[in-house]
Amino acid sequence: MRAAVKTADGTFALEELGTPDLPGPDWVRVRVRAAGVCGTDLRHWKVADPEVEGHVVGHEVAGEVAEAGPAVTDLAPGDRVVVETVMGDGACPWCRVRRYNLCPHLYDVRTGSVSRAYAEFLVAPRSKLYRLPGHVSFEEAALVDTLSVCLHAQHLSPLSIGDRVAVIGAGPIGLGQLMLAKAAGAEVIVSDVVESSRRMARELGADEVVDGAAEDVTARVMAFTGGRGADVAFECAGGPSMPVTLPQATKVVRRGGAVVVVGGFDPGETAIGLEWERIQKSEIRILPSASFAVWDLDPEEGRVVDLLARGRLDAGRLVTHRFPLERINEAFETAADKESTGAVFVAITV
Repeated sequence: MRAAVKTADGTFALEELGTPDLPGPDWVRVRVRAAGVCGTDLRHWKVADPEVEGHVVGHEVAGEVAEAGPAVTDLAPGDRVVVETVMGDGACPWCRVRRYNLCPHLYDVRTGSVSRAYAEFLVAPRSKLYRLPGHVSFEEAALVDTLSVCLHAQHLSPLSIGDRVAVIGAGPIGLGQLMLAKAAGAEVIVSDVVESSRRMARELGADEVVDGAAEDVTARVMAFTGGRGADVAFECAGGPSMPVTLPQATKVVRRGGAVVVVGGFDPGETAIGLEWERIQKSEIRILPSASFAVWDLDPEEGRVVDLLARGRLDAGRLVTHRFPLERINEAFETAADKESTGAVFVAITV
């Protein structure tokens, strides 16, 4: 099969690799049709990383069943599916209570099978596949992972109908957070430094948008909330923006409110100064959110597929660029330079 393999300099090289075998009777081989360029992948773009050199990566993926193991009786070749790529070892205490997003071996397990989206084929256990309705495109389905991250963050938050919500960062995660908050009956103000991202936020129903580079974000949020502050603030920028955006989120939230940290950190220690006295005296809750898993009775990824099927989320609007697998390096360049390209979600078709 064709696959995009990570090189020593952090880019990709197209290679011919062996098609992965089914590890067990309840596994399925999936023909990848669409994969997404995630913010996590972007933070490793053009960064030398011996741990991923020579590996196939990518974890936002949808495709068709190519082969099903003998224990899989409800899927057949040609069936359209979304692959959930958050998969733990199944044996640790967190996996046993279905909080597999906290599994200590999460990345070791997932990168060996399901998190190999930049290739023609991958394998996944039947339990990690969700049927894709015919009216939802593969490109839209590649956003299910992103939207599941957002749904998990909303589940962790105290968000309720009529709340005033601030979203810091309007990439795919922030825009997904906006759509879910609006679907839950909240009023939402969104901040971002990129004009095209702010325009997209307006199109998706943001009640107000703020230029995070040119305006006083705190003042705008306070005006939006009548001087009280947001009931919930979602930090959705992450990465190198975090030393600015996390303190910002704690400043725009009201006393007794909650900050949900959705944007990702890089490994190691990150020094971020916060006004801890004010945070403590205001009983502001800081809630880290990691990937997604099961909430109550249902897998969160399955819930997102259902929301897409019922037209409750407009994933298609987020897809701004498409590239074939052969042009994956161009896809990453486009996603990394969103100020110039206007990129939101970049899809790779396989």
